[in-house]
Amino acid sequence: MDKLEFYRQCIQGILTEYSKCPPVNGEIEVQTIFDTKNDHYQVVDLGWDKHRRIYNCVMHFDIKDGKIWIQRNQTDDVLAEELVRMGVAKEDIVLGLQPEYVREYAGYGVV
Repeated sequence: MDKLEFYRQCIQGILTEYSKCPPVNGEIEVQTIFDTKNDHYQVVDLGWDKHRRIYNCVMHFDIKDGKIWIQRNQTDDVLAEELVRMGVAKEDIVLGLQPEYVREYAGYGVV
């Protein structure tokens, strides 16, 4: 399997596993969004909590130039560490949710 396909499988596995845990309040649907053509991957909470509309992107990954970009993580999970445990090289993980000047100190990939 080539590297890009492996990275897609890792991301989809993380998002699928996370989406199995439903939110504790409201009538919330957890959606996984896999755009394998453009390499955008998300988990979105969607629904209602009583009279309040819920729409929240919980996790967002992109694959750009052969690297996995973590764009959003609203969980307590350290997604970069999970990717490393799955076999993704640290230098191929970019913490897009961190300012560019901080990324070089995180021990992961930089652009």
